[in-house]
Amino acid sequence: MKFATGKTEAIQFQLAPMIDVVFLLLCFFMTTTLYSHWETEMPITLPTAETGEQSQRLEGEIIINVYANGSYVVNGRRLGPEGLGQLLLRISELFPGQPVVLRGDEDTPYRHIVEVMDRCRDADIFNISFATGIPE
Repeated sequence: MKFATGKTEAIQFQLAPMIDVVFLLLCFFMTTTLYSHWETEMPITLPTAETGEQSQRLEGEIIINVYANGSYVVNGRRLGPEGLGQLLLRISELFPGQPVVLRGDEDTPYRHIVEVMDRCRDADIFNISFATGIPE
């Protein structure tokens, strides 16, 4: 008994699905980069430090911007002291050991910086960094 053998096609690389995947990855990385830049480009004049270094961003770090008038901005949202405390408590419960970067304007009174540090301590967040500018 003779079976019919069909022509076997050569295995080919499908390019269209690969292009789709590359474009999706490109969109993902562009959006995450955009949001990470928004947090650090707030109109704050950082104090300068001679020994300051450009640090690498840690995964999942929270950037708290403190203005001279005592308002706080986290992820583009302006918060009061109670709102900041509640946000830090939720973050601490969900992600223990979460790093926080504190960016205070150079004209910000020290009491506002201490208030943010108190809120972090109340939420059991102890991994706090202070952002400074590089002297010109």
